Parts: sequence; structure tokens; C-alpha cells
Amino acid sequence: MTISHDITGGAGPSVLLLHSTVCDRRMWDGQVAALAEAGHRVVRADLRGYGESPAADRPYNDADDVAELLASLGIDRVALVGASGGGAVALEFAARFPERVGALGLLCTAAAGLEPGDGLQAFWGKENELLEAGDVAGATELNVTTWLGPEAGPEVRGTVRQMQQHAFEVQLAAGDVEGVEYEADPAAVTAPTLLVTGAHDFPEFTAVSDRLAGLIPGARRLHLDWAGHLPALERPEETAALLVDFLAESGWTARG
Repeated sequence: MTISHDITGGAGPSVLLLHSTVCDRRMWDGQVAALAEAGHRVVRADLRGYGESPAADRPYNDADDVAELLASLGIDRVALVGASGGGAVALEFAARFPERVGALGLLCTAAAGLEPGDGLQAFWGKENELLEAGDVAGATELNVTTWLGPEAGPEVRGTVRQMQQHAFEVQLAAGDVEGVEYEADPAAVTAPTLLVTGAHDFPEFTAVSDRLAGLIPGARRLHLDWAGHLPALERPEETAALLVDFLAESGWTARG
């Protein structure tokens, strides 16, 4: 299955944007134009069970879906930008297929081995409780409140609410399907890497990026004092600028 996607821009170096699992590909609305104007061919994808991609009906792997999408588009080498759960997918792809990734931007990324503290465990427990009670609206509101930092206004909160509720509805209707897991060593990543975290996010995600910075050769850290878990939505123009600058500094330009 080729996951749902859209493309903006011309024939420049390709950038694939992978969304947080609180959202879908619409979370990148504030970055697409700036990346395209910088000369990139911008691809946004909905992972399975999000946005316009149907939920899985058999075992699957998100990084394999990314490989299939890129093959269908004739893209041999790409820059990957992923947020949270989408960051974990981007990281896995970059570790399994390092020769195919020219730059890697990870925003408040998740990763294998994330150790939840009391706050994150409490969130997951409350979310499960609400969903088991059939309160999708309540679980949605919990996610909106939890994952957006103080910079997010009512319009952004409404957008995240819409994306998250849709994902819940699609996934609950489909039922559980096991994912296929692969061993993927972050030390195998060869692409220039940027690890972004937010001061208003759960500390576990800062710990993940700190750990990855010690494993990925040459990785650069950036901690944003204004950001929660979703900086691309909280300050879209600033996030767009930092991504454009990172890709330029990485050499992922018209010659990338």
C-alpha cells in the first residue's frame, strides 16, 4: 500500500515530512511553502491510520511504507523531517537505509527505548481509560491539552483536535494490528542530523534527543525555550526557518 501523500515544489532535492501521531500531514501546513521556496520538492505523507491513509489490516512497518512511497515517486535519496512518532519512523529509516538519507531533522522525537516517567505514564493511563469508556472526545481533548505548548492559539488547538479525533475514529474502527519491528541502531545514521526539543514538553523527549546526540555521529542539538511537543504548529514560521537553515547547512540544496 502506498500511503497517502502530497507534493509541493519542483525538481529540487526532496524533503519528506512525517507527522506526529497526534496529528496528520496537515501539521506541516506552516512549513511547506518556505521549504518549496527554498528549492525543495516537499512530500508530506499520512502514516497508516492518519489523515487520508486507511488503517492497516495486516502486520506492517511504517519505515517500509516510507520506502515504498519513495520508490513510487522515484526518489532515491531524501531529507527526512519527523515529529514525535514520525521522528521515530524517520530515525528507523535513516538507520536502516543510511545511504538513502541526505539530512535528518527530528523534532521532539520518540525513539525505541523511551522510558516513561510518572507524568507520561499518567497521561497514557488516562487516555486508555477514556478510550475504553468510549469517550473519544475526552481522549482527544486530553491530547490537545497535553501536547501543545503555551504558544498554540485556539485555531491551532482546533486543528489538532480535528486531526487527533479523526485518527482515533479510524484506528478504533479498524482494531489492533501488530506492527513489524526491526533492529535499527542510531549509530548507523550517516546523515547530518538536527535534534530539536522543547522546554514545555515531557522531559522524556529531551532525554531521548540527548541520548541520540551521543549515538548519531555529528548530531546537533537545539533546545527551544518556547516550545512544547509540537513546535511546527506552535511557531510555524520560526520552525520553517530553522528547517530551511538546517537543510542548507547540511548541504541538502540544489546540489544535494
